[in-house]
Amino acid sequence: MSGEAKREPRFPLGRVVATPGALAALGEAGVEPLGLLQRHASGDWGAVCAEDAASNERALTNGWRIISAYEVGGARIWVITESDRRSTCLLLPSEY
Repeated sequence: MSGEAKREPRFPLGRVVATPGALAALGEAGVEPLGLLQRHASGDWGAVCAEDAASNERALTNGWRIISAYEVGGARIWVITESDRRSTCLLLPSEY
């Protein structure tokens, strides 16, 4: 067990989907998608700039889209939850 405490979700993810490229990158790195989804939902926005992190915080109360970015192996994975909170997608930036 890692030393990290599990953080509670701050918003619903809705239906979770992933692109083939994101799934391949995660598989190659041996990373489970659930870990990234838990980080995203708990407010750990990963490798986003300060402006995007602040926008995500505002999105929690304003109902905007939420975007996180995580470095996985040699790839960057985006996790995007839509403004209506009905869906979340894991994808590579090139698949946007």
